[in-house]
Amino acid sequence: MDEIHWLLLTYKVPPEPAARRIAVWRKLKGMGAVYMQSGVCLLPRTDDHVRRLKMLANDIAEAKGEAVILQTVALDLAQEQKVIDRFKAERDEAYVEFLDKCGDFEREVAKEVAAQHFTYAELEENDVDLKKLQGWLTKIRKLDFYGAPRASEAEERLKGCEAILDDYAKRVFDAHDENK
Repeated sequence: MDEIHWLLLTYKVPPEPAARRIAVWRKLKGMGAVYMQSGVCLLPRTDDHVRRLKMLANDIAEAKGEAVILQTVALDLAQEQKVIDRFKAERDEAYVEFLDKCGDFEREVAKEVAAQHFTYAELEENDVDLKKLQGWLTKIRKLDFYGAPRASEAEERLKGCEAILDDYAKRVFDAHDENK
């Protein structure tokens, strides 16, 4: 088995203004970083991550903070697996939140069907909501470096949401005599 190389970022940002610390945290989370402790995080080593971390380190320095980027490997397979498990657990949390929003979407469409509310306005609104779900899952997948267990469940649930909206769209068109 090949060693997995990670990028380790340690950083300190002055406490004020808090917006700088929050901006750093958001950028790192947006990259899929896993925090090992406050101010210490890991990312899989990719050229894109190297470039983005170097830019972030520059931003931290401009904010009168400190940042060090190191390339590292785990001491042994057990330690490597602990890190991979952390990445998977964080993505699973995102998938669980996504699945919850799928449930909201399903309930909203079911409510419209139960009320026989087949309008273009409602179809458009639900279509926008589905596009948000699709975009969100794409973002989660991009950060799922090691194949989190809930990934396939999220994929299937999104397909279900797409099918629900397709069915609702047919009902809207039928209600307006467009598919007859």
